[in-house]
Amino acid sequence: MLRQARREAIEGYIGISPWLIGFLVFTLGPMIASFYFSFTDWRITVSPRWVGLANYIRIFTDDRDFYQAIKVTFTYAAIALPLNLVAGLGLSLLLNQKVPGMSVFRTLFYMPVVLSGVSVALMWMWLLNPDYGVANTLLSYIGIEGPAWFWDPDWALLSVVLINLWRVGGGAIIYLAGLQNIPPHLYEAADIDGASAWAKLWNVTLPMLTPTLFFQLVMELIDVFQVFTIVYIITDGGPLRATLFYMLYMFRTAFVDFDMGYASALAWIMAIIIMFFTALVFKSSPLWVYYEGEAKE
Repeated sequence: MLRQARREAIEGYIGISPWLIGFLVFTLGPMIASFYFSFTDWRITVSPRWVGLANYIRIFTDDRDFYQAIKVTFTYAAIALPLNLVAGLGLSLLLNQKVPGMSVFRTLFYMPVVLSGVSVALMWMWLLNPDYGVANTLLSYIGIEGPAWFWDPDWALLSVVLINLWRVGGGAIIYLAGLQNIPPHLYEAADIDGASAWAKLWNVTLPMLTPTLFFQLVMELIDVFQVFTIVYIITDGGPLRATLFYMLYMFRTAFVDFDMGYASALAWIMAIIIMFFTALVFKSSPLWVYYEGEAKE
């Protein structure tokens, strides 16, 4: 039995070795390296020079772009995160209806998720162009002068929120899977008790959907702090730094200014921010996440 167990363990490690090697080489290794480089002055063309906490001190005391990037990213997160959660849930409730052709609608709403980020950015540049874009042209037909969208500091960030909302079908499909996992007898019991549609939503659907909501909250939370492709292609942080997202600023620091040490410090600050908010969500989950069959005291 001992030999058999050892053989199974060896076979198991051989089976996971491609992933394990990939994780060590392409994930854990770069993470350790970036942590070291965050304490160095490294300009690529010269060898890294240890500077201790100088990069972190500079970030918090002498970097206005850092605070602008934090402001833009947190403002976007405060708008986009709840909007995506609510819109995704609402769309999933519609897609869960038993009507003919619903599979077609599910496919159509999911399609934006699988499209290339660059192609999506180019499409929205055309749709929201203030001079000849489809959106402003349609608005002009009803006597409304459309905004400049990405080219207006007051509208640029909201335009990014709009694009992100357009991809809400991905979250809706996950909600839909959660909805279809809810036992039908709970709704049958609610019908017998004379519960209204709103009562069933509030007392049956939402409590049973909290594990899915928890998963979506964590994934969306991580995602909203990592916006990059859309703003890089369309605005490059403009106009007037209105869309200078954190990831874009970090990318510029690393691959435009070639200040890899400073960029590594920026990366670890964002990692800590994401871990902090994710930990808060996990810490709060026992208060509002319900798992079927779980005993409640």
